[in-house]
Amino acid sequence: MIRKMLVCAVLFLTNFTAASLAQTSLNAAGATFPYPIYSKWFNEFAKSNGVQINYQSIGSGGGIQQLHSGTVDFGASDMPLNDQQLKDLGKSIIQFPTVLGSVVPAYSVQGVTGEIKFTPEALAGIYLGKITKWNDKALTSANPGLKLPDQDIVVVHRSDGSGTTFVWTDYLCKVSPEWKSTVGSNTSVKWPVGLGGKGNEGVAGVISQQPGALGYVELIYALQNKIPFGPVKNASGTFVKASLDTTTKAAAGTKVPPDFRVSITNASGKDAYPVSSFTYLLVPTQWQNQGKKDAMVKFLTWMLDHGEPMVTALDYAPLPKQVAEMERAKIKEIR
Repeated sequence: MIRKMLVCAVLFLTNFTAASLAQTSLNAAGATFPYPIYSKWFNEFAKSNGVQINYQSIGSGGGIQQLHSGTVDFGASDMPLNDQQLKDLGKSIIQFPTVLGSVVPAYSVQGVTGEIKFTPEALAGIYLGKITKWNDKALTSANPGLKLPDQDIVVVHRSDGSGTTFVWTDYLCKVSPEWKSTVGSNTSVKWPVGLGGKGNEGVAGVISQQPGALGYVELIYALQNKIPFGPVKNASGTFVKASLDTTTKAAAGTKVPPDFRVSITNASGKDAYPVSSFTYLLVPTQWQNQGKKDAMVKFLTWMLDHGEPMVTALDYAPLPKQVAEMERAKIKEIR
């Protein structure tokens, strides 16, 4: 009799938890960089667990702002928040890396048959407004086999607060002292030149429509929109094109701290793509709503167990195993 009662109690609790999760939804907002994989994850998680996650792909800056104002349950950013930003947020969070991705220099140059290679000096010079033509020596010297046209470079950047912008400007700060001292790195900066596009989608659209355009987008947006993008000369002096393998190699050997805040742009290593980054979920540690908290914990565990194997199909690189194990321990801190 007692055993029967225990079995019934276990079944009741299991069904109650499942029903509770099925009635729970989570709201989130932030980075466009990982939106393709997040969209897939949230859809698959809803199918298997009944929890709806509503995600607004509005840029990292918007995600941080909405988390601060309390209009979302969690945020997403390609930029790890610094000490001041964490203080301003007004709540304790854990910054969970989710995937690795790459930001690529994508372009629209008619009549060029081969891919255009970019040196750090050329990219910084273009975004500083000092290199204005596609046949500038800074580009032709790196591309001796190409006939680059006497055409104006139309510089394209993000118009919204963006983690992709942080990754791009973080890289430029590391390779150009002038960029670091005059523009700096953030989700939004005062651009010396260029046209703005909202989201990775918007930048990809401007590049496609503007002859002579050069802009930065997350790798999958260049692939999906069939926009050419070129190799970038890395810290070892090798021209490397963004791919799953070269993005993974950018993180190889990087020591990830306990709070996960790390930059892997301009990484050393012969085959490392230099404009690579982790992207993060910004998850509060304290939750008022037990159902939402349980759903969040369940999703994070599902992400590590079932979500990570999905990422390569969308041209993201999965988390290094040691980072995934660090995250499993951190999930236990959510209350």
